[in-house]
Amino acid sequence: MFRRRRVLMASPLTDLGVEIPVLAAPMAGSPTTPELVIAAAGAGGLGFLAGGYKTVEALGEQIARARSADVGFGVNLFAPNPVPVDPGAFRAFARAIAPEGRAYGLDTTQTRIVEDDDHWADKIDLLLSCPVPVVSFTFGIPDPAVIAAFRAAGTLVVQTVTSPVEARAAAEAGVDVLAVQASAAGGHSGTWTPQRTPRAVPLPDLLRAVRKEVSVPLVAAGGIATPDTMTEALAAGAAAVMVGTVLLRADEAGTSAPYRAALADPARRQTVVTRAFTGRPARALRNDFTDRYSDLAPDGYPALHHLTSPMRSAAAASNDPERINLWAGTGYRHATAEPAAQILHRLVSRV
Repeated sequence: MFRRRRVLMASPLTDLGVEIPVLAAPMAGSPTTPELVIAAAGAGGLGFLAGGYKTVEALGEQIARARSADVGFGVNLFAPNPVPVDPGAFRAFARAIAPEGRAYGLDTTQTRIVEDDDHWADKIDLLLSCPVPVVSFTFGIPDPAVIAAFRAAGTLVVQTVTSPVEARAAAEAGVDVLAVQASAAGGHSGTWTPQRTPRAVPLPDLLRAVRKEVSVPLVAAGGIATPDTMTEALAAGAAAVMVGTVLLRADEAGTSAPYRAALADPARRQTVVTRAFTGRPARALRNDFTDRYSDLAPDGYPALHHLTSPMRSAAAASNDPERINLWAGTGYRHATAEPAAQILHRLVSRV
């Protein structure tokens, strides 16, 4: 039986009742559920609801479910940082992937270009009108006035950064905590300059480089899937770690059946960083779609996300792992099918 210990380094997170230095990352789409967030809190950690791609109404419902459990939790939003797609490049890519869409009765060549901000203003209004304990931002940094408004509302502000330069800018903007994301992380890179794929800097090295620039508390993310990688991150200056990939097969996760099966498939031996699904760099398990289209995909977020989304949804419903975004970090082999609390407890077993 795991006995909780107060092992979290003193930081703003301890004021929220977080007892172990491991947080459940927000995984947009289906993987992060309120049940996963509640399980992370029950284990002594903290979970983040993923606000990305949800309507304001759907996000509000998930917040209500987390609140009903009377636990601490956070909400993550995608800060607007669009990369407008070149229309000619978009049309060329839509034609290139047309055979994949036709497999599900979809015609990608007729898809219009959608450049939206993921309901940014409405989600900010939602979180300020009924504040949550923690809010985190990814893809870009909000206006300092937005950060100040959340802090005035009593909400802890966490900002994802991928470099010392971003870290310094975020600290100067007034955030409370930095989530330092290395390139080993699964899913989208939080880089503020998505036209350039971030360098593959080991997480401990990135943490030390960021620590030289800022004094705010750091949460480490990217490739953490074992007790050893966790202790390395803490030794490099992190107050806590944030994990996502290792929770994808957890009982409480909403990960689709083909996605779960792919993570456990011994034939899948590699992750790749690709723009093929969304027009923004993201790490995923290699599959047929990444093999065929990674070199063809233009920069263009969120336009490419909207282009491929219907195909990905249809593929998931059809148990087809070759046309879905199998987001996964380098530690995907350690994703296990068991309760989230057991996964998190194992990670802190050597702390």
